Amino acid sequence: MAIKECKDHTFQDFFIPDYMESGINLYIQFGIKPGSFLQAVICNDLKGAVMYADRNNMGSLPAYVDFFYNHAPMGCWGSEKLYNAWIKRGGENGSN
Repeated sequence: MAIKECKDHTFQDFFIPDYMESGINLYIQFGIKPGSFLQAVICNDLKGAVMYADRNNMGSLPAYVDFFYNHAPMGCWGSEKLYNAWIKRGGENGSN
């Protein structure tokens, strides 16, 4: 699910850069911790997302919000508590 959904995801004129797709997909599918920027996005931490964003990701925040809100599995994003539980579970493919 995640690979197909994240690939070439756009929202209005905003898009998720190709080099971020694997981090998103590994997190969603297997609960593998992403980098600081993506972790901040997933935890709904705007300050952290802005602080850790590179130039491309700074301008892509609306696409990330749209993707996680409309396409990512419920329970994998929205707060640090949900983020940590998703990792502990092992993502969509986890058995915990």
